[in-house]
Amino acid sequence: MHQPYYKNLLTQESDLPWVRLHGVKDYLDMVQILEKFPKIKQTFNVVPSLFEQVEDYNNGLVKDKFSELTKKPAAELTKHDKDFILHNFFSINRERVIATFPRYYELYLKKQRNTEFSTQDYLDLQLYFNLAWIDPSFRQKIPELKKVSAKERFFSEEDKHIVLNNQLLILKEIIPAYRLYKENNQTEISVTPYYHPILPLLCNTNIAKEANKKTTLPKKQFSYPLDAKEHIESAVKFYKERFGASPQGMWPSEEAVSEHILPFIIESGIKWIITDEAILFKSLKMKRRNTKLLYQPHLLKRKKGALNIVFRDRNLSDLIGFNYHSMKETDAVNNFMGHLENIDKAFKGKDTLVTIAMDGENAWEFFRNDGHDFLELLYRRISESDFVKTTTIGEYLKHNPAKTEIKRLSAGSWIYGEFGKWIGNPSKVKCWEWLTDARKALERSKEPVSELALKQMYILEGSDWFWWAGEDPDGSFDHLFRLHLTNFYKLIKQEAPAYLMNYF
Repeated sequence: MHQPYYKNLLTQESDLPWVRLHGVKDYLDMVQILEKFPKIKQTFNVVPSLFEQVEDYNNGLVKDKFSELTKKPAAELTKHDKDFILHNFFSINRERVIATFPRYYELYLKKQRNTEFSTQDYLDLQLYFNLAWIDPSFRQKIPELKKVSAKERFFSEEDKHIVLNNQLLILKEIIPAYRLYKENNQTEISVTPYYHPILPLLCNTNIAKEANKKTTLPKKQFSYPLDAKEHIESAVKFYKERFGASPQGMWPSEEAVSEHILPFIIESGIKWIITDEAILFKSLKMKRRNTKLLYQPHLLKRKKGALNIVFRDRNLSDLIGFNYHSMKETDAVNNFMGHLENIDKAFKGKDTLVTIAMDGENAWEFFRNDGHDFLELLYRRISESDFVKTTTIGEYLKHNPAKTEIKRLSAGSWIYGEFGKWIGNPSKVKCWEWLTDARKALERSKEPVSELALKQMYILEGSDWFWWAGEDPDGSFDHLFRLHLTNFYKLIKQEAPAYLMNYF
């Protein structure tokens, strides 16, 4: 479960609503659905900077631009407000979501025709954008939301506030729910380094060459391994404060690993990590996929201690993440169970650990009914199966210690076993150079460095800014990265470089 850090540290405002909206659509129901399936055990991974932002909503510590524009009475909207709403309030899957609400789809078509909106049209759009993002299960079981949904159109200003208030109530349930299911031993909660950085690249951007020799590197090398260490240690601390115990597992951001980060992870007390199968075969210098080696944990024995590592089955993970949404639920589940049956037959009933690891939020918007029909059928079929059972990573390792060692772990991530999604193209390289300039400015600063300035630097090290650099469809992430950088220079009381100032 992951979102980058959106909030402007200087204004406490967020220009993007995705923590709130994914919070009411994905994070809570994904855990609560397990109540129907006691045999299903899962490992959920949380990113501390995501949960921190959820807590900000819970404590009223963030102003969300989208939320503020929803609260504003439709009759008082300015032309600028209306343009923003028309441009942004259809930001959800058209076929799977918008088209399931006749009035919302009517407004969508009206916008496509460039037909002028009435005050009531804007009011209905304000409400529908927020209502549609709420998971279908909550729209059905929360009486107030069910009543508003039944109106379908001609909403009132009071109806809007009912929707927004219930969003906040749903957000308040997220962290307690994760804690409850962990305490009931139905789930294990693993953690990601605090602000979701690409750890190997924080240690040294030159490590990108280890994964792909053709990578274009920044002219200015970024090399701050202690920042990587801080992301790990602060994540462990955050986890202890929320869950009352140390995390056993860590999902390195983007499953990005290298030898250089292992000492920090081992020293933090983490017992296992996960990455992509490509890293296993690269580490063992194998040119062909070997499922015997894939379907078991491995051991990394190093000077600082030992660490278990598991590798995800990329094919099965990607089928759920990217393919099954276009199939009928029965066909998709039959296909998935067929793969598991083939694995069982190939290994003739021997114990095998098949690891599915995937994005926890983005896939479900493309499924019918936000993925509930698919997941409930899948969980029921697995629960009834006599040849497969689910387990958490920690539980499995207790009874099945790793038997094979990996002497050297290759550098890479879940994207093609390299780092090209975060470094290499001109835009991404430029971002790393800007970050290096900022990090060096911090070192030169004669002023005492504030905790807020350090926090801003760690936010800037998050993976998302580099993922989207040069590929950002609407420029929102590019804008936010420059905003965070500008704020950083303000916090260390230095003038921001012209390349940032000229942007705003």
